[in-house]
Amino acid sequence: MIRLEYFTPEDFSQLITWIDTPHLLMNWAGPMFNFPLTPDKLDWYLQDTNQLGESDVFIFKAVDTATGAVVGHISLGSLSQKNSSARISRVFVAPEQRGRGLATRMLTDVLRFGFEQLHLHRIDLGVYDFNEAAIRAYTRAGMHREGCSRDILRYDDEYWSLVEMSMLEHEWRAQQPA
Repeated sequence: MIRLEYFTPEDFSQLITWIDTPHLLMNWAGPMFNFPLTPDKLDWYLQDTNQLGESDVFIFKAVDTATGAVVGHISLGSLSQKNSSARISRVFVAPEQRGRGLATRMLTDVLRFGFEQLHLHRIDLGVYDFNEAAIRAYTRAGMHREGCSRDILRYDDEYWSLVEMSMLEHEWRAQQPA
């Protein structure tokens, strides 16, 4: 089991350790950051976040409830009050924790936060098409594939395509136990 807690400056060094190559940084955050990740960049990333009723971004760490260890990172941003929507991004599971279903659990907890606490209608995400493990995890959490933006990002000498996925509030409600 995991629980989500707000990401804080005390968590910066661990995330910096995890995101240890330019390729991994691009896969995790797209063009939002340049390599290497630093405390100053993460300080900027954390500004004006995690305030219910005020922020349009919520950034979380995933904590293993049995050990207390931080095992992942996830954010819910681009919050639109007008459209009652948000976007999940920057999902990361610690390398030594992969294969335990943590990405699905993290996503489910963020969906719960978005639909039940923020009362959203739609939550979406984008994932690069080569990240098949993430796509499987997001599908297990109930996300629906909407389409693919082909060759949307150029990285070195290759193009990356982005799979768009989403869930609507009524789909979330339908998959909850009675």
